[in-house]
Amino acid sequence: MKAMTLNPPARLGLDARYALVPEPPAPFTRTAESELERLKNRLLREAIAATSQPALLAPLRRAANEAAALAWLEPHPLLVFPVLFEEKALATRRRAQRQELIRARSSELMAEAA
Repeated sequence: MKAMTLNPPARLGLDARYALVPEPPAPFTRTAESELERLKNRLLREAIAATSQPALLAPLRRAANEAAALAWLEPHPLLVFPVLFEEKALATRRRAQRQELIRARSSELMAEAA
């Protein structure tokens, strides 16, 4: 059986030329990224202003970052981000309410045990 070579040896000499294609100064993704960042910051400010619980500030920031990361995977992140952030913020608020309820119940149980 005859072996077949897939990679022929390179023949480079002094006259070898390469075509260099310049990159555009600002790709579209950077523009979309900055617009997404502005949208994220605006919606996050609104969500923080609407909450009266300081304990929710960090979880809301985390929710905004997670929503932005997920939105970036979509073809139109600016359209998807507001809904994703709304869902994540709602889940964050529900989790905080559930944790508060658990703390209250735990305090009651500890008081009864003592």
